[in-house]
Amino acid sequence: MSKKKVTIVFDIGKTNKKFFLFDKNYKEVVREYTELPLTTDEDGYPTEDLAALQNWIKDNFNAILDDENFEVKAINFSTYGASFVHLDQKGNVLTPLYNYTKPMDQDILDLFYEKHGSKLKIARETASPQTGMLNSGLQLFWLKYKHPEVFKKIRYSLHLPQYLSYLFTGICVSEFTSIGCHTNLWDYDKADYHDWVYDEGIDALLGPIVPTSASINTSYRNKKIKIGVGIHDSSSALLPYILSKKEPFLLLSTGTWSISLNPFNDESLTDEDIENNCLNYMRIDGKRVKASRFFMGNEYKIQVEKLCAYYGKEYGFHREVQFDQDLYLRLMKNKNIYFRFEGIILKRKMITATDLNSFATFEEAYHQLMIELMDLQIHTITNAIGNSEIKNIYIDGGFTDNDVFMKLMSHHFQHYNVMSTHSPLGSALGASMVISNKKIDETFLQQHYQMKVLQPLILNL
Repeated sequence: MSKKKVTIVFDIGKTNKKFFLFDKNYKEVVREYTELPLTTDEDGYPTEDLAALQNWIKDNFNAILDDENFEVKAINFSTYGASFVHLDQKGNVLTPLYNYTKPMDQDILDLFYEKHGSKLKIARETASPQTGMLNSGLQLFWLKYKHPEVFKKIRYSLHLPQYLSYLFTGICVSEFTSIGCHTNLWDYDKADYHDWVYDEGIDALLGPIVPTSASINTSYRNKKIKIGVGIHDSSSALLPYILSKKEPFLLLSTGTWSISLNPFNDESLTDEDIENNCLNYMRIDGKRVKASRFFMGNEYKIQVEKLCAYYGKEYGFHREVQFDQDLYLRLMKNKNIYFRFEGIILKRKMITATDLNSFATFEEAYHQLMIELMDLQIHTITNAIGNSEIKNIYIDGGFTDNDVFMKLMSHHFQHYNVMSTHSPLGSALGASMVISNKKIDETFLQQHYQMKVLQPLILNL
């Protein structure tokens, strides 16, 4: 029996760690999920257990090498961003993998802006809304001034995808998608590291920049295997669309965050963009992707829980609600704001408390909630489109199953081709594709993403 040639992808999310095998046509052959328990850093703050992650990766890799059914041709890694692993001269790990939600000391932040420019200036130049540890470059600044004795020992600081690659190759590198995602490291107009990185001597700790499509040929148990250098998960999820679609498009990725990604807008960000939570991601070739995000899924969950409690419904009832055109038209006649949002910082009229007295039923209040979220969604998509010539909008992620959301999208963006896509592979597929030189065509998304064109609503407004 001939062995099936496969590519292994380790797709590491904050919650789920996933392990995939793909065949040469990017068809999923094996998929496994696990959740690993967290550990804590020296301050007791919860964080990824790097040792447990390494062991899980090693065990899965060895099991496939031993499996008579498969021949491993390549491995790659896609992971969340804003996470650095710091190594000493001998390649030993020096610190915990600090969690990007850990609060950063205010005095260190004050020192940074005092030395290197105002918050707004740094945010605009690095296309990174200022968010402490989530700007992973600041983690290095923080280490330098908070733990100088540790900082002095660092030989290389690797973003998480590149560290996982390093485990297999022993080679330290950097690549664009990890450098470019809200790290504060990259000056997009200069197309180089920001001046502060050189002023602080941080550049000396970062590996040489290689293309994201680079791979390193190694030999394991006399088997030749190509090892990728890893990729940031948001850029990876975008890649199958970029490789298979020739016409400009916007990808709306929905979930806890709703992120509008426009790979066809290379304008510099303005002060207003930064205030509207716009940022840049980076394509694998170093070109910028304008993005605009808001905490939609998080807010939706908070508000739906309140609706369920108020109307005496089981949580989950909302998933059955279908779009009701008459209800929608009635609500739009007296359009107003009824919900007080808790986790969204975008500008909107603030009210002191949510008012549900005006809605007789759960369905009516739910439609109103979706109308108010959609107003913000329209705003963030419009920001990301800017003045680029976009005709196609692809929607993926959790909200593709939400009938009210999808109908409202098709209504408000009726001058675009709006398509829903569904792929459980997300960023893993991009990681598999980036190290292969196999060409794909227009039919690729159709086969792998169950694409559906949304029909605009015909409403008598």
